[in-house]
Amino acid sequence: MSNSKNLVIIPTFNEKENIIEIIESILSIKEENFHILVVDDNSPDGTANLVKEMITKHPDHVFLLERPGKQGLGTAYLSGFRWGLQKKYEYLFEMDADFSHNPNDLPLLLAACRDEGVDLAIGSRYVKGVNVINWPMSRVLMSYLASVYVRMVTGMPIQDTTAGFKCYRSRVLKTINLNRIQFVGYAFQIEMKFKTWLHGFKIKEVSIVFTDRAKGKSKMSTHIFKEAVLGVISLKIGSLLQKYPPYKEE
Repeated sequence: MSNSKNLVIIPTFNEKENIIEIIESILSIKEENFHILVVDDNSPDGTANLVKEMITKHPDHVFLLERPGKQGLGTAYLSGFRWGLQKKYEYLFEMDADFSHNPNDLPLLLAACRDEGVDLAIGSRYVKGVNVINWPMSRVLMSYLASVYVRMVTGMPIQDTTAGFKCYRSRVLKTINLNRIQFVGYAFQIEMKFKTWLHGFKIKEVSIVFTDRAKGKSKMSTHIFKEAVLGVISLKIGSLLQKYPPYKEE
């Protein structure tokens, strides 16, 4: 394994149309040394086999965690976090496989954490207007208003509370009790930001342009949206019953 501090975690379920291209795009960013961990939930379309082909070409940069079935976005990332922390990565990224997150924005998130001392850099669709391409207006409004709702309930000063393109410094993931993360869908994204904020870590939103997938099938569902809406109330109540001591550098 070549030396790198940067691990991009990509959960997959039926992403054969995108996975090779997204891996190649990340590896083409030569100014930074990004490693890639794909967490695949037994995709019936053979996504994992394509990742294995990429591993043979890039054994020091591409890695695969195979899970027995579809277990949810949140648990995929938690598995990736634990793997990355065990391997001593300093900067751990969340990223979709479908190019809704532009690989060329990875260095922007990295720079915020590495060069500016930020603990969580969020690729934000809403910090500078609304930067979303190819979504119907109804979905844009649903997403934007969801973030407004989350801010109102939680008090988090974050414009894009449901964003899934992020860079964590390892100390954040070591401080948060990953075993107590309760949500597995898109509410996971809110919960992780909320607990990062409650612990007093430095958070920055980096403006990006989000482009809806061109290939493959979206995993969004009504159930996932309901989980996020109802889960926010649970998170707020839970925060009142538990202490979140601020992180102190040793």
